[in-house]
Amino acid sequence: MKSNLSPTTEEWCAMAETPTDRQFLDPAAYEPEFDGPAELRAHRKRRLALAYRVFGAMGWGSLGDGHISARDPERPDCFWLGRYGVPFRYMTTDDLVLVRADGTIEGGGHINMAAYYIHHPVHEARPEIVSAAHCHTPYGTPFSAKVTKLAPISQESCAFYDDHEIFDDEEVNIGSTDGGKRIAAAIGAARAVILRNHGLLTVGATIDSAVGYFLLMERCTEVQVKVPDGVPIGPESAKRTHADFDDVAAWQVFQWAQRSFVPDPTVAGR
Repeated sequence: MKSNLSPTTEEWCAMAETPTDRQFLDPAAYEPEFDGPAELRAHRKRRLALAYRVFGAMGWGSLGDGHISARDPERPDCFWLGRYGVPFRYMTTDDLVLVRADGTIEGGGHINMAAYYIHHPVHEARPEIVSAAHCHTPYGTPFSAKVTKLAPISQESCAFYDDHEIFDDEEVNIGSTDGGKRIAAAIGAARAVILRNHGLLTVGATIDSAVGYFLLMERCTEVQVKVPDGVPIGPESAKRTHADFDDVAAWQVFQWAQRSFVPDPTVAGR
């Protein structure tokens, strides 16, 4: 099986001809600070649009089967989502809509309602997170049908060592916030949850870290699908490596993905 994380030769050539974000990336860098909620909101919307574009560049969400949320900094019970019908690879800040706590859309428009049913309860249960990411991916979804946790058989899998849960529930098409509340209860304080027969969901203190964790988790499921009987890393080594995979590390993972797959960040808008 071909890894879905590896660009083709044609994709590498296209990226080489595209204006890139050449700003130096400090390996210790993390989320920038902003003076007020308006600036922070604009930043989160830019990062959210770029996150959708990264998913789209990887071929994910092409059937409308995914969603990424961003909590509003001034109205914490509301969050931003991509508008229904906008292909992920073309998402811009103008395509984002603000979802109120009751599921209505400020200014009108439509969303994938399953996104509200899932994200609203998760955001409500986890006030410290800014974002949650979910998509039906080539390895995450088939792996979820095994209804088993990730084994520590790769470096990346240690990011989720004792830090992910399973939503063992047959409601695969979440049709109300009741289902979302059960997902929120299942994930608890962890950074990720495997939704049985459905896919993966990750959360983070920033949009970039939530999506960075999702990228890592998809890689982990790919490894375990391909090597289901891999020799596990020992508990002490897995714990030490887990400590290295914090929100900063996940944030950095997203920087690499964004620069690789969406090298011109201005396409997402302002």
